[in-house]
Amino acid sequence: MKTGSVILCLLVALALQSCFKKDKLIPANPRGVTIPMTENYLYQLYFNLDSGKVVKSNVKTTSDLGFNCSKGGWRIILNTSDFMKAGDLGQVVFGQPHDTVGVKWKFDKSDGDPDSTAIGQWFRVTGTDTVSDNHVYVVNRGMDELGNELGFYQVVFDSLKGGTYYFRYARLSGGTIQSASVHKEPAVSYLWFSLKDNVVKPLEPLADQFDLLFTQYTTMLYDAGAPYPYLVTGVLINRNGVEAAFDSTLVFADITREVAQGMKFSTNLDAVGYIWKYYNFSSGVYKVRPQYCYVVKNISGVLYKLHFLGFYNNKCEKGYPVIEYQQL
Repeated sequence: MKTGSVILCLLVALALQSCFKKDKLIPANPRGVTIPMTENYLYQLYFNLDSGKVVKSNVKTTSDLGFNCSKGGWRIILNTSDFMKAGDLGQVVFGQPHDTVGVKWKFDKSDGDPDSTAIGQWFRVTGTDTVSDNHVYVVNRGMDELGNELGFYQVVFDSLKGGTYYFRYARLSGGTIQSASVHKEPAVSYLWFSLKDNVVKPLEPLADQFDLLFTQYTTMLYDAGAPYPYLVTGVLINRNGVEAAFDSTLVFADITREVAQGMKFSTNLDAVGYIWKYYNFSSGVYKVRPQYCYVVKNISGVLYKLHFLGFYNNKCEKGYPVIEYQQL
C-alpha cells in the first residue's frame, strides 16, 4: 500500500472514532473499605458509595424515638439498634405508676414496612390536624452496647399540628411529666428524640447524602415456625430511593452491569441485612460469606456491586466489617 493511502486510512479511522461517544470511565479496581462499628457495635455509620466515605456517625444509644419528616408523614419509629419495643396500655391515667403485666410488646419490622411499626397509628384526624387517641404507650428503651437495661417510659403522643409533633412522657414508675415537641425538617427522613436527655437529635445525614447504614437492628427470626425478636449486626439501606439485589451463585468478578440489570431489586431496609456473616461455634469467631454478592442502586442512581471480605480489624477485634465494591 502506498504511503498516501495509509495516511488516508488513518484519517478516515480518526474521523470515524470521533463520531462515537466515548464510554463512561469505570474504576479499574474494586475498592476495599473498613467500617469501624467497634467491638461492641457502639456506632451507627452512614456510608456514601460515590465518595467511599462515612458521611456521619453516632453512638447508637443516643436516641429513642424517630419522627417522620416527610410531607404528610406521621409515623413514629423506635431505635431498633437498642432492641427497643413498645406496647399500648390503652386509656389509663398518664403519669401514674404502671407496670408491664399483660403488655403486648411490639417491634418495628426490620424491612421498614411503614404499616408494621410498634407504635402504629396513634391518632385520629380532625380537620387538617392529627389528634391523639389518648392512649398511653409503654416504651422499653432496650439495652446499651454492654447489655445494660436502659429503662421504661410511658408516652402520650398528643398531636401533629403545623408540622410539629407534640407529646408528653414520664418514667413508667411515675413521677415528673415532661412535655416535648419535634418540628419536621424535610431534608431528613427522621428526626430523633432522646427520652433520657429530653432533646431532639438530628442524627441522620440529609436524605440524599448516604446509601448504607451500618448498624445493629432488631429483626424477627424463627424457631420451629414461631417468630422471636433478635438483635443482629448488619446493613440497612437508605429508605429514600436506594435499592439492593442479592446473588450467591455468581463470582463477584463476573457480575457485570448487564447481569446486574437483570437482577431483582428490593427497597426493603434490610435488603443487604446481616446474613453475609455467621458465627462459627467451632472456632468461636464470625466468618463472612464473600460469595454473597449484592448490587446496590444508590441514591444517585448508580449501580455498585458489593461483597464482604472481613469482620475483624488487625487487632482481632470484631465489629469492623470490610466491604469490597465496584461501580458497574
